[in-house]
Amino acid sequence: MKLSFRWYGADDKVTLENIRQIPKMEAIVTAVYDVPVGEVWSEKSIADLKKQVEENGLKFEVIESIPVHEEIKLGKPDRDRYIENYCENIKKVAKAGVKCICYNFMPVFDWTRTQLDHRLPDGSTTLVYYQEQVDKVDPLKTDSDLTLPGWDASYSREELKGIVAEDLWNNLEYFLKKIIPVAAEYDVNMAIHEDDPCWSIFGLPRIITDEKNLDRFLKLVDDRHNGITLCTGSLGCSGHNDVAKMAAKYAAMGRIHFVHMRNVKILDNGFEESAHPSSCGTLDMYAIAKALYDNGFDGYIRPDHGRMIWGETGRAGYGLYD
Repeated sequence: MKLSFRWYGADDKVTLENIRQIPKMEAIVTAVYDVPVGEVWSEKSIADLKKQVEENGLKFEVIESIPVHEEIKLGKPDRDRYIENYCENIKKVAKAGVKCICYNFMPVFDWTRTQLDHRLPDGSTTLVYYQEQVDKVDPLKTDSDLTLPGWDASYSREELKGIVAEDLWNNLEYFLKKIIPVAAEYDVNMAIHEDDPCWSIFGLPRIITDEKNLDRFLKLVDDRHNGITLCTGSLGCSGHNDVAKMAAKYAAMGRIHFVHMRNVKILDNGFEESAHPSSCGTLDMYAIAKALYDNGFDGYIRPDHGRMIWGETGRAGYGLYD
């Protein structure tokens, strides 16, 4: 396995100088943040990122992410233009040495939490999802606002009501059949991130949620470059998912290209993100890591969504110490 760490660029309070001091650290996980979603990344922006990373003795090999434009997810008229741009971005980052691209296919919002700084009994803060807080906000009702973190508030309520699961599957297949041949030509592994959390919210469908749907996804384009980011927390926040079993299965198939190691504590009313050791949450992190190792996983792995501890500030879930 290749240890990596998320870095949000020059404004990130966790610096490359910090990250390089972590034992066995190999690669940086980053992206271009100065270009609107769906547009082509400039060669200069990519080169600047690569230079900063490599000057600190780290590898520039993982992009998280090249966002998928909503026109693509929803199958709207302009999707082919945005898919062409996406293919161009694959080519550009591949030429810069990138080996893996993480992305998701969640319309409206990339992820849902009800609080980003919930204080735990030990004084640390963490991201949480409490169902009773979600229930107070319904975007399909006229008296509700799109106020939860991670949402794209640009949708009309009629658009939200029109999103159905099979349409998402069809749009995802269309997208994959365009981009995977390009990824294969440039030997870049595409790694879809599971929906977060892995269930429907407000009737809005989520399709990358469990073993059955991951099997369906991999068969849409049966090419090794079409793979997954195994996010232990996104899958593990549902007690129905056996994450260790899935890790073993998809690693043996050679279809896990990237791993996010995140522990969560499942509650009756949702979940809290916890410290990484197994005893701190619900997931058996040792069993998951062992399943990956025993089944030949040699891709990129990074810690994900730790707590904020010791008074550090910055992007919630992406501190240095946890």
